[in-house]
Amino acid sequence: MKLWVHPSVQHGKAILLSTEKRTGKTVDAWVALARDRGLKDKRDIINFLRTEHSLGGSTAMMIASKVQSLPEDFEEGAYLARAPELIDAQYVGKKAHLRPVADQIYAILDALGDDVGASPCKGYVPFYRQHVFAQVKAATQKRIDVGLALGRYSGAVPDFVKSTGGSEKGDRITHVIAVSSSDDIGDELTQWAKRAYELDN
Repeated sequence: MKLWVHPSVQHGKAILLSTEKRTGKTVDAWVALARDRGLKDKRDIINFLRTEHSLGGSTAMMIASKVQSLPEDFEEGAYLARAPELIDAQYVGKKAHLRPVADQIYAILDALGDDVGASPCKGYVPFYRQHVFAQVKAATQKRIDVGLALGRYSGAVPDFVKSTGGSEKGDRITHVIAVSSSDDIGDELTQWAKRAYELDN
């Protein structure tokens, strides 16, 4: 599976690079300020920076990541090194039996083209071409949801390809296919995944 840096990491890096210009303080100065307060919880750090220093939410989040030494939030190399762990963490305990099924799905999506990459998050794995066209999530202890971006598709959709309501909300992912075992993985899933891939051109 080809791993790509998640867009949020590049966005976080840009936020940190522009922090001094926008706020009048260096990132290191903001980090020192939060640490001097003895704050450890990320939410507490963000609230402190937003309420007492009027920082924007995204800037406060990135500074909190610096305070907590989470370079995967804003450094490409650190993110790519951590990405396999993000996937592993989704299939532990009572979801461990779903990992081989997920690996089959990952392989199908990865094989759709050389221009496909996965950018794992904490709760799911999105697949990109130019935009997100699919995402794989261990939705329950017994089911994986394969989300697909079919917003530009105007034809009929079979019953097993269910609407998420995403079209009405403006979400990229508009439909989902439920997969409980390898028996649910076949030509039909591959065909609909390919359709989502082809629509993202």
